[in-house]
Amino acid sequence: MVGMIYRHAKTLGKFNVSFQQAVASAERIFEIMDVQPEIYDAPDAVSLPKIRGDVVFKDVSFAYDSQAPVLNHINLKVNAGESIALVGHSGVGKTTMVNLLTRFYDVTDGEITVDGHPISKITLKSLRQQVGLVPQETVIFGGTVRENVEVPLNLAGTGGASARQQAESLLTRLGMEHRLHAKPPTLSGGERQSVAIARAVYFGAKVLILDEPTAALGVKQAGVVLKYIIQAKNRGIGVIFITHNPQHAYPVGDHFVILRRGQVYGDFSKEELPLEQLVQMMAGGADLEALKHELEEASQQGGAGAAALAETAEAIGSEISELGETPGEQGES
Repeated sequence: MVGMIYRHAKTLGKFNVSFQQAVASAERIFEIMDVQPEIYDAPDAVSLPKIRGDVVFKDVSFAYDSQAPVLNHINLKVNAGESIALVGHSGVGKTTMVNLLTRFYDVTDGEITVDGHPISKITLKSLRQQVGLVPQETVIFGGTVRENVEVPLNLAGTGGASARQQAESLLTRLGMEHRLHAKPPTLSGGERQSVAIARAVYFGAKVLILDEPTAALGVKQAGVVLKYIIQAKNRGIGVIFITHNPQHAYPVGDHFVILRRGQVYGDFSKEELPLEQLVQMMAGGADLEALKHELEEASQQGGAGAAALAETAEAIGSEISELGETPGEQGES
């Protein structure tokens, strides 16, 4: 008798512990659900009609706080069926521009328009249905490649045989018909990025933003992704390709915008900018020259590490010579 009472009491004790843990978890969940978003639809926001895909940044500036400006007076245009490469080193504001276009943040000054519509006056849902974002870390669901591409229509409740046919047709046009039934664990990094691109196109994106899609890929896998970027562009989609690698930007870019310290350092068509010059401008000859002089001055002061500083300064000087660029020449570019 005592044993039975003890067992029931012990069970009730365990239940109480689980119940208290569940209550604490529920409180945290409701706290998150109660948070009011900082970005929301304006009272007079309208649904974005079907667009061509022309994007314009008009004198756009942005700062996370008043003391730390991130972008300064950015002017940029992306035409439908054109691929524009946003290039520059890490931290210059490339991803911030993407976040502004998709309205994860609102601009501090200036305006962004899509086909002439100010995005601040467009509902978030309709904007993000036609402006697709493929981040560097792609999300691939369980199931086959075809099922991953079908996700948008299934979420909208319009899946079925028609969705499967449309997905197969798109994947065939993108050259992935041999991978229709492949599962995520068997996909290479390049194929995962390609599936994400296909999914965005299938969802109806007229503007496709690719944030460093080749950064973590080998040469062969990067080539796969670049091929699908070209095919998306040829379908009339405006492509914004963010990268710090000029070798990847040049084959697919029609236009190149070089960012430095939150400003447009250069804006060129492919005809105006040979690959060698793009590499030189991104390498930053003037910055390297300044660093070389600083290291030389530090090494001349002697002390521990002076020899290593001098050796580093000499290596940077050799790199500048290989670039074939002086600070004066870069400033004239």
